[in-house]
Amino acid sequence: MDINKTLAKEFSLRQEQVDNTVELIDDGKTIPFIARYRKELTGSLDDQILRELFDRLTYLRNLEKRKEEITASITEQEKMTPEIEAAISAASTLVEVEDIYRPFKPKRKTRASAAREKGLEPLAVLIMEQNGSTEPEKEAEAFVDEEKGVPDVQTALQGAMDIIAEDISDDADIRKKLRSLAGEKGEIVSKASDPDAESVYTNYYEFSEPISKIANHRVLALDRGEKEGFLKVSVNIDETDATDIILRKYIRNNNACGELVRTAAEDGYKRLIFPSIEREIRSEMTAKAAEESIKVFASNLRQLLLQPPLKNSVILGLDPGYRTGCKVAVIDATGKVLDTGIVYCTPGPKTNIEASKRTIKNLIQKHNVTTISIGNGTASRETETFTAELLKEIPQKVSYMVVSEAGASVYSASKLAAEEFPEYDVSLRSAVSIARRLQDPLAELVKIEPKAIGVGQYQHDMPQARMSEALSGVVEDCVNSVGVDLNTASYSLLSYIAGINSAVARNIVAYREENGKFTDRKELLKVPKLGKKAFEQCAGFLRVRDGKNPLDNTAVHPESYAAASSLLSECGFTLADISGGGTQSINEKADALGIENISRSLEIGVPTLTDIIGELQKPGRDLRDELPPPLLRSGDVMEIKDLKPGMELVGTVRNIIDFGVFVDIGVHEDGLVHISQITNRFIKHPLEAVKVGEIVKVRVLDVDVKRSRISLTMRLNDEEEKKQKPKKKENKRPKDFDPRQIRNSAFRIKTK
Repeated sequence: MDINKTLAKEFSLRQEQVDNTVELIDDGKTIPFIARYRKELTGSLDDQILRELFDRLTYLRNLEKRKEEITASITEQEKMTPEIEAAISAASTLVEVEDIYRPFKPKRKTRASAAREKGLEPLAVLIMEQNGSTEPEKEAEAFVDEEKGVPDVQTALQGAMDIIAEDISDDADIRKKLRSLAGEKGEIVSKASDPDAESVYTNYYEFSEPISKIANHRVLALDRGEKEGFLKVSVNIDETDATDIILRKYIRNNNACGELVRTAAEDGYKRLIFPSIEREIRSEMTAKAAEESIKVFASNLRQLLLQPPLKNSVILGLDPGYRTGCKVAVIDATGKVLDTGIVYCTPGPKTNIEASKRTIKNLIQKHNVTTISIGNGTASRETETFTAELLKEIPQKVSYMVVSEAGASVYSASKLAAEEFPEYDVSLRSAVSIARRLQDPLAELVKIEPKAIGVGQYQHDMPQARMSEALSGVVEDCVNSVGVDLNTASYSLLSYIAGINSAVARNIVAYREENGKFTDRKELLKVPKLGKKAFEQCAGFLRVRDGKNPLDNTAVHPESYAAASSLLSECGFTLADISGGGTQSINEKADALGIENISRSLEIGVPTLTDIIGELQKPGRDLRDELPPPLLRSGDVMEIKDLKPGMELVGTVRNIIDFGVFVDIGVHEDGLVHISQITNRFIKHPLEAVKVGEIVKVRVLDVDVKRSRISLTMRLNDEEEKKQKPKKKENKRPKDFDPRQIRNSAFRIKTK
């Protein structure tokens, strides 16, 4: 197999793009570096496509390796034939390859292997020939041997049929056809282990759905229900259709031998093939559902990490609690902790609302707090009510926002948090994290294991290695696309920069603490274990603000500094103009000179030139600044009991799952917008229409206070459309008309 050619076809890319990308990957270049600084070679493929291509490249290489191992094994057994070799070569999946290898694979003790040890294989071959002149029972007499464990004719025939059943079950072509049948016509079925047991899986107590149509989230729900003991899940395939596939291939004559082969085939299907196929199908369904779920995780995580930071704000973080009080931390515009404390503003043994208000008011006045960040965990509702009341009593303009505290406790108890804040206990560290994740979500959330951030569903049921790999890739892409300040970034943030591992990140921080701020990017080469190769990968993603060279505060790679300087000169600028913001018009001047002309003159590709112009036009820009700011609140706090159907509200998308989105509308419980209520057009997945962090308008459809459930719609124009649509003419019919009388007619009359 020509892997590169296969990749080009599958991804609909030019062969040159794939060849160059694979060469860069094999040379040790990182995905962020390739995506940003090797656009001429890849045809400007983005990081997501590059990662998908890398994953597929890895799979195909593993497939080729497995083919080589299997070919060697069969050849060593002296059983290789041109047909088998061709089948191995043509196989496009690992499952197909393993099916081909199945007959040659060393097996544990089976009924068939025991029969072979008793010398019954010649009898099985004789029966399989299905000659009309063969009398099975008479032929079996020659194989009766009590010493070998064959005391009579029936034992001999049964052993022969066991061999036939196993041979049929090892037929790769049969297994492929049966797998295809299951995919096209099979059903997944679930029943309750105990119909009277209360659980969240009651919808699946009597459930069946075609395998070809079942949604991924239902597959994961069935798996979890089975794992927790509430469900019994199975695959249902029409047995007649399945056995017909086998019989058409193996029954050649309608005689005594043919009848034995039929019996063996049916036994082989029930005992060997179907259980194996069922396991494979369930495994494939789970793997597919998990992969799609991981993609949703990844997309949600990407949007969450790229939420716009709340810049130039002094933030007061509140980590709510009842018995132990509400932990408080104030941070400045750079994230430095200014103050900490505890207030008792929620129901508990030490509740003191007035004293708590005085403490918070003093902190707001003392540090000029502009925003309050409240964790959404236990006692969040009471803390938000307290905050809203307090803000009405002060002259300062202060807003607040309830943020997800998913993973805050994980971070606060981690070794990293202990190193960062050795003087604070776990609860105060959590308050700092809550404040910082509003101030700069990316910088704070990278300290937490991605799967603990809680954007998705069934995260604990995913293949953990695969999910960690995928989510870490997302974090890496986000960190590198934004860039980090070399002089302020934590080592956890630095460790996600292309070419830098955790050890090198720690060395950068240690060097910075010992020698002071970095003044230019080249100084990185003095950091222990950071060589030229790592420098090439990481330099463009690290910013040095107010350094010796203004280009160090841009995403322009040092390898392109000469081209950037020449570009500035041709457009009538100098390096000094970058820091002063005097290069904003460089785009217009470059257009006037002609991008193609400049590209040829500077001997760089158009994509690289375009990126350089963009960086010089807005030096030190943060791509997150172009997104809508977070939705801050300052008014009255609503509770779920205050909601009424028809109310229109503004909220923030907190989570996206397969069947809908959860929206924070300012009450303690997030409302659910079902996929059918997201937009008027048909969508297969909510991600086609919304993103995590997006601010949306919604209308309340239904409120279930007892179950704490809120149903929302984003289809706000539906009512207007209904009003504008002309009413349909009603069908006039006699009073005694019964529509059931025409159930067999060729048409139907619409009835109300």
